Amino acid sequence: MNLKRIFGGILTVLGIVGLIYCAVIFSQSGANNQSYKSLLVFGIIGLLFFFAGISLVRTTKDEA
Repeated sequence: MNLKRIFGGILTVLGIVGLIYCAVIFSQSGANNQSYKSLLVFGIIGLLFFFAGISLVRTTKDEA
């Protein structure tokens, strides 16, 4: 059981959830400043988690 691959999978799933939540905020956003701030925060964190997780999964070697 490779701990880095499991952690990479968890980060990837968290990134996908963050990006989906960002899309929901974007679709429901009005003209208020608070929604743009949360849109930016969740979008950046979602992208960061997603790419970090994908990178961990791709670069970790399978060892038996």
